[in-house]
Amino acid sequence: MIVKTFAGATRALALMAALLACAASAHAQQPSNSAIALAREIITAKGVAGGYDSVVPGVIERAKAVLLQTNPTLGRDLNEVALRLRAEYAARVGEPLTDAAKLYASRFTEPELRDILAFYKSPAGRKAIAQEPQILEKSMGDLDAWAARLSEEVLSKFRIEMKKKGHEL
Repeated sequence: MIVKTFAGATRALALMAALLACAASAHAQQPSNSAIALAREIITAKGVAGGYDSVVPGVIERAKAVLLQTNPTLGRDLNEVALRLRAEYAARVGEPLTDAAKLYASRFTEPELRDILAFYKSPAGRKAIAQEPQILEKSMGDLDAWAARLSEEVLSKFRIEMKKKGHEL
């Protein structure tokens, strides 16, 4: 009897915790439309908004390619359908940008978003945007070279330590 009561109480506590979690998430603030608009401006100012434009056409082309592999003779018909689908889904091109803007807007306050936007519109911000791709490319190359040097160093240490244990690597 005590075990049943304890199990019932445990289930009740778990249910109450789940209900509280649901209530808390329901009360969580959704970003305002103005915050989302600011975030969209930030993404646009950074020059990455255009990257979202290729998602819908890319999905259509990948689907077409998969179907073309199953029957290569359907190329012309698949191209016609792809054209129609591009027109049909054109209105949805902005959805990924809006989703990204909501992520920004949910992590920053509107005043912070205004400050971020002001930075990206400033000369220093525009310079940061322009230089960032080259900096990232160079830093990835440098990281690869550093990792290769570290790998050699680590392998050397392994060989030394394994030789002490009587293993020749």
